[in-house]
Amino acid sequence: MGHPDIKGREAILKVHARNKPLGDDVSLAELAKGTGGFTGADLENLMNEAALLAARRHHRFISMAELNEAVIKVIAGPEKKSRVVIERERKLTAYHEAGHALVAAKIKGTDPVHKISIIPRGHMALGYTLQLPEEDRFLVSKQELSDRICVLLGGRVAEMIRYGDVTTGASNDIERATQIARQMVTQFGMSDKLGLVTLGRKQHEVFLGHDIVDDRNYSEEVAHTIDLEIRAIIDSCMNKAQEILTENRERLEEITQRLLKEEVLEGDELDELLGYPKKEHHAEGDQEKNAAAEDGEAPKEENGGGSSSESGDEVVRELPDIEQVDEKTLNAPMDENK
Repeated sequence: MGHPDIKGREAILKVHARNKPLGDDVSLAELAKGTGGFTGADLENLMNEAALLAARRHHRFISMAELNEAVIKVIAGPEKKSRVVIERERKLTAYHEAGHALVAAKIKGTDPVHKISIIPRGHMALGYTLQLPEEDRFLVSKQELSDRICVLLGGRVAEMIRYGDVTTGASNDIERATQIARQMVTQFGMSDKLGLVTLGRKQHEVFLGHDIVDDRNYSEEVAHTIDLEIRAIIDSCMNKAQEILTENRERLEEITQRLLKEEVLEGDELDELLGYPKKEHHAEGDQEKNAAAEDGEAPKEENGGGSSSESGDEVVRELPDIEQVDEKTLNAPMDENK
């Protein structure tokens, strides 16, 4: 069974929201937009985590801010604020994540960046950059795949530009970039040299105790060409990311310094730093009040559910996976030294 689409996610969220007090600022339709690739179990976990967050804060209602925080927790794991990160690694992580975000912002057509953080999460991530697709996607073009590789390599390029050296932090980025490039060449027929062919057969023998492995059905000469084509794609995307960050070096420094100061960037502040157009925020409750005022009615009393001091505007989502476009993955977590 595949992952639910946006309507399916909204319906699942409604089921798991039963008997849970939701604030006036909560929109399950908006939440469904930001959870592409989530399974039914993920959505159930999301609602339960949000309820726990509200209970720990002694809130009577679950706010949108707590639901968005729960999305991050499901994707990246719990925050590890107690983890001690030395200052040099903290700065390097900030440059790394700023590199991802700036490359994504400067390439037209990529999913918008909605949050950058250098607060450690889960077991390995020292920082992360989250992107939110504006709609469910089922097909991806060659150019879009290349752009994703550019974004993945943005962190490594930022390290090189700032320090003239590289670290193990980009290992996950490189692995995913290589996977995309290999799929472009061997599965999607996107190589000019090799043409419209599928190379290699996957053997699914997990039930026999074996891993899923590729069965090579091509010669050593073709294998060499595949390696060259993958390397050419990676090198081309690396050069593009380097060009973008070099041209926008001052903005890279500005984002990094702001990130070091605040640790988390999102919302209007992040949009301004990345050069996104300013968004208009219309809360559902405000619209109802305005409509009531126009009709001469007294505005409805709020139930207090959305009265959290935290912003309810943040909506987060990661870069979709390549093998299954609507599957969730965390975009470029900064790995700890292995």
